[in-house]
Amino acid sequence: MSDDKLFKIGTCSWKYDSWVGLIYSEMIRGNYLHEYAAHYPIVEVDQWFWSLFPNSPIKLPDPGVAATYAAAVPDDFRFTIKVPNSITLTHYYNHDKKSELVENPHFMSNDLFERFLQNLTPLEHKLGPLIFQFEYLNKQKMPAQQIFFDKLQEFLANAPTGFHYAIETRNPNYLNKNYFDFLLQNQLSHVFLQGYFMPSIIGIYEKFKSYLTDSTVIRLHGPNRKEIEKTTGNKWDKIVAPKDDELVKIIEIVKELMENKVEIVFHVNNHYEGSAPKTIDKILSRLS
Repeated sequence: MSDDKLFKIGTCSWKYDSWVGLIYSEMIRGNYLHEYAAHYPIVEVDQWFWSLFPNSPIKLPDPGVAATYAAAVPDDFRFTIKVPNSITLTHYYNHDKKSELVENPHFMSNDLFERFLQNLTPLEHKLGPLIFQFEYLNKQKMPAQQIFFDKLQEFLANAPTGFHYAIETRNPNYLNKNYFDFLLQNQLSHVFLQGYFMPSIIGIYEKFKSYLTDSTVIRLHGPNRKEIEKTTGNKWDKIVAPKDDELVKIIEIVKELMENKVEIVFHVNNHYEGSAPKTIDKILSRLS
């Protein structure tokens, strides 16, 4: 059986009516967190990631909602939270590729990050990793990887201590020795992302596992969101895209990390195989 102190597994969000009968006993229209926490020790929250909109104020967490979430779960439950994209986006989203990029003035803003953390005060003692998810950065958005390091280093120098910070990059070319050196030197966790056109975490792990000495985050998302949504009709109660061979290798990674006393936070998305709870059942049965 997996060691609960080293390995926490949960899903990406919990607000799915189609999980009734899997982990929920009845339909409560999105208010499932209390029952979710009876099954899993951690959940990923991305609802506060979407915060940067043109000509609109920055949207930050409602402290009242944070308090409701905190009250719904036991003391040892944890929330992995994606940091608002108003902090991690270099530029506003550019849906018209022909239009000029507009810089985000809040990129790596310590003041905005402080406000974000203040709004999460009700969850303060139940926070797991805070994930800084950076989109793919082309040369227009980030001319060089070292500039990215410099901006992140400046931010970290003024960021509060005592939190678990994790970095997710969507730049495959950033996954190199310099990157893992930077994370190690700054006591940051790498987020292994399986999917979204990123290289397989299996190969990346084998190449850089010696850098993983304290903690890491693994997120299983799958390759094609639109395709699996069409297949499932957004009903997430069964496996429709099994990845058993891949999972066997990922589970071996988990076992090796645990043997090396590395803490693992592991999140599964419905888009990975079609039903996050059923994927987790497979993982736990093979770890037992």
